[in-house]
Amino acid sequence: MNEFKFKPADWVPFKNQEIMDRLAKMTPEEIEKHPNPDVHIKILENFGSVVLAEKFMYIKESYEQNKKFSTIFGNPNPNSHMPLAEMINRNRISCKNCVFVTMDEWADEDGNIAPPTYRSGFTYSFMKYFIEKIDPDLRPLEENVLYPTTKNISYYSDLIDEKTDGGIDYFTSGPGWAGHIAFIDPCPELIPNYGSGEEYIIKDTNDPYFQQPAQVVTLHPLTIAQNSLHGVFGQSGACGWVPPKAATVGPRDVLHAKKRVEQHNLTTGGSFSSWQRMTSRLITHGPVTPYVPGSIYQLLPCDIFISPSIAQPFGVMETVGY
Repeated sequence: MNEFKFKPADWVPFKNQEIMDRLAKMTPEEIEKHPNPDVHIKILENFGSVVLAEKFMYIKESYEQNKKFSTIFGNPNPNSHMPLAEMINRNRISCKNCVFVTMDEWADEDGNIAPPTYRSGFTYSFMKYFIEKIDPDLRPLEENVLYPTTKNISYYSDLIDEKTDGGIDYFTSGPGWAGHIAFIDPCPELIPNYGSGEEYIIKDTNDPYFQQPAQVVTLHPLTIAQNSLHGVFGQSGACGWVPPKAATVGPRDVLHAKKRVEQHNLTTGGSFSSWQRMTSRLITHGPVTPYVPGSIYQLLPCDIFISPSIAQPFGVMETVGY
């Protein structure tokens, strides 16, 4: 019987089905091995506790040793931010030496970045569920809490470099459906000749892609679909509620980071269903390309945590629906 073959839809960022077929079959043992010795992949349940503890440890160290520490935050993430604030309060750890950076924020069709009052916004969540949960006398200096705005986005990467002495000390991230870091999406603003069908493979960190700073980008359709399933948009597929653009840190900020920790563990409502399972494989073992932005981690020293569920092989599931 002849095999049915087709060309993926034009808007699909990564289209090589042969590579995807190979990656889908990878076992957890195979996933943990990487040809770059600086890329450390660990499959671990509940690894979020490890990352949270590390972040607290560095904050505590900055207080005890009176030295600067900078880290970045993905939002909205109250379930991690509130426990971190509580640990700071319980241990009476001053954050006066800390620089806290947020990685992205929504923007409208004209590139205007959402204000901190936008309830579905990242800055709103970060301030309400982290900064304001820290006791006032322990909070970082106001000027050391950085988030993108319409006013500062043109120099946001410069501001980050200035405040962090050349790069964020502890850079944590997790991939989106389209493979993004923050909102570094496969999009026209970040990829020359986007949509032309030309292959773009990044060979090393000298590639111009790594020099791109923070900016406002057009969100990929997969990013919009993914976020329609997030709690701040009702978890119900309301794509029209998700803004069409966003401000984001750039590949340059990832490159400048001093320590990088990537986390792959998202499923739909705690089920096996996950838009992240193939994305995780493309990031860790696929070609390094801006069409899967997180794949640049393969060229950089980093730690990548993957949950056992995301590391499971997968294929056709004949009797399972949505």
